[in-house]
Amino acid sequence: MKIPQFKSFVGASDYQALEKVFENNYIAEGPYAKKFQEELLTITGSKYGCFASNGTLAIYLALKALNIKPGDEIIVQNITFIATANAVEMIGAKPVFADIVSFDDPTIDLKKIKITPNTKGIIIAHLFGTACSNIEEIVTFCKDNNLILIEDAAQALAIKNAQGHCGTFGKIGTFSFYADKTITTAEGGFVVTNDEALNERLTYLRNQGRKKSGTFIHPEIGYNFRITDLQAALGLAQLEKLEYIISYKQNLFKSYKKYLGDKVTFLKVREDFTYIPFRVVVFVENAEKVMKHMEAKGIEPRSVFYPLHKQPCFKDFGLTDEGFENSIECFNRGICLPTWIGLTEEQIEYVSKTLLEAI
Repeated sequence: MKIPQFKSFVGASDYQALEKVFENNYIAEGPYAKKFQEELLTITGSKYGCFASNGTLAIYLALKALNIKPGDEIIVQNITFIATANAVEMIGAKPVFADIVSFDDPTIDLKKIKITPNTKGIIIAHLFGTACSNIEEIVTFCKDNNLILIEDAAQALAIKNAQGHCGTFGKIGTFSFYADKTITTAEGGFVVTNDEALNERLTYLRNQGRKKSGTFIHPEIGYNFRITDLQAALGLAQLEKLEYIISYKQNLFKSYKKYLGDKVTFLKVREDFTYIPFRVVVFVENAEKVMKHMEAKGIEPRSVFYPLHKQPCFKDFGLTDEGFENSIECFNRGICLPTWIGLTEEQIEYVSKTLLEAI
C-alpha cells in the first residue's frame, strides 16, 4: 500500500470555477477576488483584509505595513515553518527565536522571551490546525510590554472560539492558501486587521502605491502583491467545500485516535477552539527510526518543523541548543501522519498499525 503525506483536494467543481473566469475574459485580480475577500472577512470576522501573492509575502506585507525596519528585532517561536522567520529577514529586521511550551505544544513560551530595546513585536504561529494554547496570555504580554502581535495563521483558517478567530487577536494576522492548506488557491496569502489606518497602508503597499489600479499616479511607494481572479475563483470553489473538508479531517483524527489510543502522545489541542487537523501530529520515542520503518512499508510520514535555531541558514546567529530543549524534543519525537481528503479508513488503519509496529 502506497500512502502519500498529502494530496490536494481539487476536482471538477474547481475546474468549472476556473472555466467561468476564462469565459468572462478577465483573469487579473477583479470581481472574483472581491467576492473571495468578502467571504474570507465573513469567516474570520475581521474588518479589513487584502491578498498577497503567497503566505510568506503576506507576513512580509504585514511587517512592512507595521513599519518594521532594519535593526528591529521580532521574536519568533522556534518551531514553525521557516517562512515565518524568513519574512522578518526579508524586511531587514532580525528574527529572535524563543522556545516552545513543551514538546507536544509548539506554542511560544513567554518565559523564554528576551526583550531588548530593539524588540518591536512577536510573531506567533497557530500550528497544525489548532490555536496557540496561551493566546490570551500572549495578547496580554504584548500589551504590557508595548509589543506588536503578528499572527501567522497560515494553518488556521476557520479555527476560532467565542472570543475570536485565529489571526484576529493581534494587530495583524496572515493566512496562506498553498496547496496543502485547508483551502487552496495553489499559491496565495491574505492579511487581516481591524485597524483602519493600517489597512490603508496595506492597500497602498500591495498595489504599487495607489488605492486602485488603472491610474498612473502613485501617491506612495508600493509593490505588486496582487493575486488573480483564477486563484480567487478556485478559492471560492474551495470555500463551497469547506464544511465537508472540516468534517472529513475531524473524522480522520477520530480514526487515528481510535487505532492509536494511548500508545502515542497526540498534539495538544485547544478544545474551546475549532480543530481542523492540518496534519495529525503524534509524538513517539525516536521519531526518525519510526518514520524510516513506515517509509519502508510504503507510507510517507513527515517530521515536524526543524528548530529554527538549528537551521543552517541561521548559523551566523551563533546559537547553541541551550534554552531550546522543548523545541529539540518536539523535533526528535514529532511525526506528521498523512492527513488529506480521500484518505480511507483502511489506509488510516494501515498507517496506525505500521506506526505501532515500529514502536
